[in-house]
Amino acid sequence: MSQQVLTPPTRPLPKGKISYEQFLEWLDEDTWAEWVDGEVILMSPISIPHQRVGAFLIAVLQLYTNHYRLGVLHYEPFQMKTGADLPGRSPDILFVRRENQHRLKDTYLDGPADLVVEIVSPESEERDRVQKFSEYERGGVREYWLVDPQKRQAEFYVLGEAGRYVLMAKGEAGEYRSEVLSGLWLRIEWLWNPPPEIEVLKAWGIV
Repeated sequence: MSQQVLTPPTRPLPKGKISYEQFLEWLDEDTWAEWVDGEVILMSPISIPHQRVGAFLIAVLQLYTNHYRLGVLHYEPFQMKTGADLPGRSPDILFVRRENQHRLKDTYLDGPADLVVEIVSPESEERDRVQKFSEYERGGVREYWLVDPQKRQAEFYVLGEAGRYVLMAKGEAGEYRSEVLSGLWLRIEWLWNPPPEIEVLKAWGIV
């Protein structure tokens, strides 16, 4: 996490605790925030490496999922509410398979995404690795990528049969093959030095 708000919200912050429905009514397109325990949590600015990795992944994953008609990709500040007793989060990137698109509402995803990507920053490390890790696991997000551009480390988790995340790959380099995005493989080193999109599409055999 996270691509984040650079300016104050256009409306005053709600006072006290509010429902998720009230949060969605208050939220606008220019405010990047999350809803945790009834309170509004504003997001902080992102770094250039964070933005570079996010832009690269959004571009190539969008091209891949569109080409094979796998489902839809959304990115922050689009909201996701994985369960009634869980926070409303705004993942950096989320993917929903075609068969699960009934979960999509106008302004949020009502239920878990099939794949979530969070780009870790020093400010968000505990939130992404501890709080969101537990929430996404409990909420049923099938695949979770944690990408840390400063440490040059990526971790790829898949929800196991016991409902717990299993680490499938970790490191600075190598290859990862997605469980959710059928046929997709990723060279981890692409994340630190993103190649032109056309090179990735050639590697995937799309062009």
